[in-house]
Amino acid sequence: MNFLEERIQRDGIVKEGNVLKVDTFLNHQMDIRLFRQMGEEWKRRFEGVYVNKILTIEASGIGIACIASEYFDAPVVFAKKSQSINIDGGMYVAEVESFTHKCRNQVIVSKKFLGPDDHVLIIDDFLANGCALQGLISIVSQAGAVLEGIGIAIEKGFQPGGRTIRNLGYRLESLAIVESMDAATGKICFRDQSQPV
Repeated sequence: MNFLEERIQRDGIVKEGNVLKVDTFLNHQMDIRLFRQMGEEWKRRFEGVYVNKILTIEASGIGIACIASEYFDAPVVFAKKSQSINIDGGMYVAEVESFTHKCRNQVIVSKKFLGPDDHVLIIDDFLANGCALQGLISIVSQAGAVLEGIGIAIEKGFQPGGRTIRNLGYRLESLAIVESMDAATGKICFRDQSQPV
């Protein structure tokens, strides 16, 4: 069991509806020491891969991406979930559906921050159905940039997102893959990542 799986086992709470609450350390209160371990691990997994931009989506991915960016020495660009008067010029737009919030959003990235010269690593906190991730992949594609890989903190392996993304041919590195979880008992089982996904 790796450091993130241990933390999820210790502090994660399983709720009805396939919800895994990790707000005490990941996506409400943030454990920066843990984020550093995650950034270091993604750097190890993507060793030798050229990355000059990290892309994430607001809001929960931002903190994780910022800490990870220190290990890649690359700026973070985050897709905004709403139009703002501060965004000027052209924009890349993709529609995404949130598993957690049960709603659809258009996500936006200004064209001045992503282009054909960029080699992108997407970083996010959760992967369930993969809708947000597919939106970010669409934005990278619209920009003509190269998607070098995807780093996810927690993947719900029993939902289709990870399989879909891997079947599309993208390199996906999830630090913890939850194979199953039970709200009645609180039990969480993780996929053995030493085996092929």
